[in-house]
Amino acid sequence: MNHAAQQETLLSIRNLDVRFKQEDAEPFHALKGISLDIPKHTTVALVGESGSGKSVTSMAIMQLLPAMQTLIDPASQILFEGRNLLEVAGADLRRLRGKDIAMIFQEPMSSLNPVFTVGDQIIETLMLHAKLSRAAAARRALELLIEVGLPDPEKKIKNYPHELSGGQQQRVMIAIAIACEPKLLIADEPTTALDVTIQKQILELIAKLQAKRGMSVLFITHDLGLVGEFADKVVVMRHGQIREAGEVKQIFEAPQDAYTRALLACRPQLDQRPMRLPVIDDFMKPGGFVSAGERQRGYTPNDEIVLDVQGLAKSFDIRQGLFGKKQFHAVKDVSFKLARGKTLGIVGESGSGKTTVGLTLVRLHQATAGKALFEGKDLLAMSPKEFHAYKRRIQIIFQNPYASLNPRFTVEQILAEPMTLHGIGNNGAERRKLAQELLDRVGLPARSLVKYPHEFSGGQRQRIAIARCLTMKPEVLICDESVSALDVSVQAQVLNLLQDLQDEFKLSYLFISHDLAVVKHISDQVLVMNKGEVVEQGDSDAIYRQPKESYTRRLLDSIPTGWTGGAPALA
Repeated sequence: MNHAAQQETLLSIRNLDVRFKQEDAEPFHALKGISLDIPKHTTVALVGESGSGKSVTSMAIMQLLPAMQTLIDPASQILFEGRNLLEVAGADLRRLRGKDIAMIFQEPMSSLNPVFTVGDQIIETLMLHAKLSRAAAARRALELLIEVGLPDPEKKIKNYPHELSGGQQQRVMIAIAIACEPKLLIADEPTTALDVTIQKQILELIAKLQAKRGMSVLFITHDLGLVGEFADKVVVMRHGQIREAGEVKQIFEAPQDAYTRALLACRPQLDQRPMRLPVIDDFMKPGGFVSAGERQRGYTPNDEIVLDVQGLAKSFDIRQGLFGKKQFHAVKDVSFKLARGKTLGIVGESGSGKTTVGLTLVRLHQATAGKALFEGKDLLAMSPKEFHAYKRRIQIIFQNPYASLNPRFTVEQILAEPMTLHGIGNNGAERRKLAQELLDRVGLPARSLVKYPHEFSGGQRQRIAIARCLTMKPEVLICDESVSALDVSVQAQVLNLLQDLQDEFKLSYLFISHDLAVVKHISDQVLVMNKGEVVEQGDSDAIYRQPKESYTRRLLDSIPTGWTGGAPALA
């Protein structure tokens, strides 16, 4: 990269101060006079947790903040090639947004129009901003889909968004964004919901397009470790302020701010397994974080097996044409043993069958074949009445705490409902007391009982979901992507909580995830799945150190390693 070109500024934010109006309260101060530069031909990573102001910054650049609720200080400036975007409106703004500045959003399904083919959506962009004829735009749309690496583009260009996978949808979003060759591409958490292999492909694609087209990229993420491999500069935000900014080498090798060091350290590392993961507060207090040593993992011959799964299979009927149907084999002949007080990690890409395994074991899916022996009794062969007694003993935590908690129930009602159904506690007072104890156990104050789910953050909701499972005093807990949607620091808190509960109550976990670093941290054994089948299984240290199968190696090679120039200074 040419150093002189790198220093020439494309976009400059000066004293950006944003507040949001609130009913019956003072305006919320989202951005507190931040300033940053995005040079030409450069990738700048904007990193921070939820609520740090990253997305508000990007939406301010695009002028997409709700006008009626937003208060922007008159002294604020967002200068794009010397022109203040905050003073641009109407047709000028639409031209600028479509042609010179483009944005990729986190969730492609909510950004793509479900009633138009992906080809038509690219064609519309080209006809509107590049003034191409429909025929020329159609040819260019196909070229763009080829450029972003969409498989079978001649066929996929005629597909609707729901007919594509998440990674393919994101490639279409990138094709639309680069269609008019923008000078600035804003990517807001574009890989958060994607598998580790697809995430790597998307990151490599953005880096390749940035280099090929010479555009600038503002890459927004909550995972600092993700950007070390391809960003030029890093800006770290917290609570609406910039805590640290600099070249990626400096940020990773010698971070100056305690918060930056915390973000680097919170994410599980492949080469170490601390007794407890550090959290943000560990670094913000005097003295910083002090490691308590390494935790040993693995099964031993003396381990008591609590769950023995043999030949588990699950098929679904899929409609084909008007009257036909075919069978889709989601899980094929899966066998494993789960030991008491230990964790079995199940990893694989989307569609590998890992979630179907978990749902089938708690009988939210009906197994096609196989056994699941719990204390010698087959959970899958029981009548519903028989299984009711076992529901208490094998529980599941779902990925999305927003969808798994009843929004009309208070936390007390959420926790009391399963206790009432299973006859736990003699009366409401006893159940309330137990609910308070459980909230304390998961690190939430007693006053949370009277609140509703929408009053909590994602991490707090996941704690409530864990507390609800604990009301049953389970012996086996199935964690289905239960930390994948959380910030790295909140993820560390929840992983520490799960470990504490396992140490105290000898819980057994079936930990399902596509995040291999997290699985390595918490698992004693790992089971790798691909297309419904077990590819490889064994002690986690052995599999990560020396994987036998090429599929496992490919998954491990896709894990972001952060800054490749040297080890970060975390202490």
